[in-house]
Amino acid sequence: MNITVVSAGAWGTALAVAFAARHRVTLWAREAEVVSDMQELRENRRFLPGHRLPDALLVSGDLAAAVAGAELLVVAAPLAGFRATLRALKALGPVAPLVWVCKGLEGDSGKLPHRIVAEELGEDFVCGALSGPSFAEEVAQGLPTAVTLAATELEFARRIAHALHAPRLRVYASDDLVGVEIGGAVKNVMAIAAGICDGLGLGHNARAALITRGLAEMARFGLVVGGQRQTFMGLAGMGDLILTCTGDLSRNRRVGLALAEGRTLSQILADLGHVAEGVGTAREVARRAIDLGIEMPITQAVDAILHQGVAAGQAVEQLLHRDPKDESA
Repeated sequence: MNITVVSAGAWGTALAVAFAARHRVTLWAREAEVVSDMQELRENRRFLPGHRLPDALLVSGDLAAAVAGAELLVVAAPLAGFRATLRALKALGPVAPLVWVCKGLEGDSGKLPHRIVAEELGEDFVCGALSGPSFAEEVAQGLPTAVTLAATELEFARRIAHALHAPRLRVYASDDLVGVEIGGAVKNVMAIAAGICDGLGLGHNARAALITRGLAEMARFGLVVGGQRQTFMGLAGMGDLILTCTGDLSRNRRVGLALAEGRTLSQILADLGHVAEGVGTAREVARRAIDLGIEMPITQAVDAILHQGVAAGQAVEQLLHRDPKDESA
């Protein structure tokens, strides 16, 4: 299969490396210096240093040339640039079937990625989301990873999952596109909360409780907006939540750790050098939860810390002093 990966951040580059073992892959990058490095040094020194690109992997800075002849597009742009990327692809002519790997809700609109695709490319456009517990560094190293490919059409999900599936990158098919997207969005918010928890030295008991109640919030929100319960118990729900809340490679967890130190959000993001999708997603999920009447106290606390100037310690104390409830609530 001819695959073009659109955007050469860490995750896009790692997927291109993984897919190149079985497919003809082109990796497109916007930044001229990134293209030059990858073509001449066979390494993405800016976003995924230390990993040699396969000789068979093509690298391009020309979007039109990169997508020409593609049978599948893997859009790896951050959510903030997702709509603009779709518009750029559409301007070039008919768009090949695509999957995206960004996670979250669009700023201001609060829309999930599949709604952005529907608005930009049409309600019937064939597409899906690739999500699950996966750090780019480990995928690039060829370490075993399992993810979910979800689409509104199960046969499309199965076909693409079968094409991308490999012993070291196992891909499972799902027809719960909404549930998979919600899992990927909310887990990033919970990872910030977990980083705060660890940064404040609250202990393993507290982190386990946080992850468990975070999963309850994820499922509560996801079911209301149309997701399926079993999705939140799977790779794109509980699996991704556990990884990003506990793994040292998690950008969102690192944001939480830094917030616990009292650093400002602008300082944290400048030092991070990568996008942490949970920062913007916290605000959008919190807003949507209020509009829908869904109780999400952890999400609301993270939003208050990030965007309302509430100190991390104060937000934690407010959470801890909430009245007890039935665990099923």
